[in-house]
Amino acid sequence: MFRFLLRSLGFVILAAGFVCLVYDGARSIANNALRFTTLDALPLTALAAPLASLKTAVSAAAPWLWQAILLPLSVAPAALVALALGIILIWLGQPIREPATYPGPA
Repeated sequence: MFRFLLRSLGFVILAAGFVCLVYDGARSIANNALRFTTLDALPLTALAAPLASLKTAVSAAAPWLWQAILLPLSVAPAALVALALGIILIWLGQPIREPATYPGPA
């Protein structure tokens, strides 16, 4: 059950990453310049307040964590992050493979 949820979530995030990649490509063609959507620029209006409070809490508790990991991740292209996260979730949700057994000499 848990593996099914991981795979399902992975496919949804992978599809969202592909949609974001197509959107960025169309926007780049229309603007005649390379444009990509960062994680900061995503329209997360429902999560704006909790993300702002998370930023202040993390920067107050461990400023090195915000500067070293979360700030560079926030300016990363959203399509690449979503594609990578989707692939990782699909990989983690793979069914357990049976070990290969070979018949002994007859």
